[in-house]
Amino acid sequence: MNTSSIPSITGVILAGGQARRMGGEDKGLILFNHKPLIAHVIASLKPQVDKLIINANRNIEQYAAYKFPVINDSLDDFCGPLAGMLSAMQAIDTDYILTAPCDSPHISAQLRQRMMETLLMQQADIAVAHDGNRLQPVFCLIPCRLKTDLQNYLQQGGRKIDAWLSSHTMAVVDFSDQADTFLNVNHPEDLVTHLPPVLSPIPLIGFAAFSGTGKTTLLRQLIPALKTKGIRVAVIKHAHHNFDIDIPGKDSYQIRQAGAQQVLVSSSRLMALMEVPSVAKIEASLSTLIPRLDCSKLDLILVEGFKHEAISKIELHRSSLEKPLLYPIDQNIIAIASDLPLDLERDIEQLDINNIATIADYLLHFINSWTH
Repeated sequence: MNTSSIPSITGVILAGGQARRMGGEDKGLILFNHKPLIAHVIASLKPQVDKLIINANRNIEQYAAYKFPVINDSLDDFCGPLAGMLSAMQAIDTDYILTAPCDSPHISAQLRQRMMETLLMQQADIAVAHDGNRLQPVFCLIPCRLKTDLQNYLQQGGRKIDAWLSSHTMAVVDFSDQADTFLNVNHPEDLVTHLPPVLSPIPLIGFAAFSGTGKTTLLRQLIPALKTKGIRVAVIKHAHHNFDIDIPGKDSYQIRQAGAQQVLVSSSRLMALMEVPSVAKIEASLSTLIPRLDCSKLDLILVEGFKHEAISKIELHRSSLEKPLLYPIDQNIIAIASDLPLDLERDIEQLDINNIATIADYLLHFINSWTH
C-alpha cells in the first residue's frame, strides 16, 4: 500500500463482459471512430491514474498489445463487473481502484479529481458517478481495503453491483454537466448514432451489406450505367488491412519499404499515391479521405465498406443468404435493394437489386436532391 499522504490509484478498464447486446463481439476491440473502443478509454484514463490495468477474459493478446497488465476474472462464468473489480484489487498494491467500462469513449478528464474530492469531503467509503439522472455504478472509486468484503459478497452468490456499493457509505459524484462521459456502445446501432455526420462537398452514398451479397459486383455494373448518364463517379473502398497495390521488387515498392512516408507514381495513363499511416492500426476515416479526391471533377462518391460511418446508405439484401436486415439498427439507410419485396417496419425506398438501371435512376435523383 502507498505510504504517502496522497492516495494512490490504479485505473481499471472493465472489458471482461460477454457483450450479449452486441452479438457477443468483444466490445473493447470494436472500432469506434476508427480506433478500438479501449484505445479511447486508455487515452482518457491513463493521464489520471498512477497505474493502469485491463480486466479481460478473452482476446488477451490483443489487449496485452496496449502494454498494460491484463487481469482475468478470478471467478469463473463471467460474474459481472464486480468480479473484474475484485480481480484488479487482488493484483495491485495501490490504495484505490478507479473503474471505467471499455465501451465509453468520452470519459471525463476530471473523473479522478472529482471522484476523490467528493469522497474525501463526504468521508465516504466509495465514490460513484451520477449523470444527473441516475447512478453510473461501473464508474466508481473503491478502496482496496474492501477486497475481502467484496470477495465474501461474490462467494455468497451476490452479483448486483448496486447492492454491494450501497452496502457501504457511498458518495454520489455529480457529473450532470458532463453526461457525455457515460455514453456507451451497447448495441450495434450505437456505433453510428454516437458518431458525427460525415461532411462532403458533393453527393456521397454508401452500400451496406453482409459479405457475399455482391457489393463489388453491383458497383462494376452500376458505374458504367451512371457514366452513360454523364455522372462522374469516385469510389472509396475499405480494404483488408493487409492489402497492397504495389508489387514486391518494383522500384516504388522498394522506395516505400526503405521508409518513404508517401510515394506518388505517375504516368500519362495513371497516377497513384501510396501513403503509410503515421499511426499503425488506426483506420482512416471518410472525413480524412474525401479531401484527397478532386471533387471539382466529380458528381458522386460511392462508398463500399465503412459501415459504421454516419453517411446515407443503400442496403443490399439477398434473401438466399438468410441474413437479417441492417436498416433497423442503422438510421442512415435510406433505401434497400433486394431480390424480393420486403415487408418493412418503416417507410423506406425499395429497389430491385438486379435492376441496375433502376438503381442508377435512384442515384440520379439522390444527386439532384443532395443537400449538405
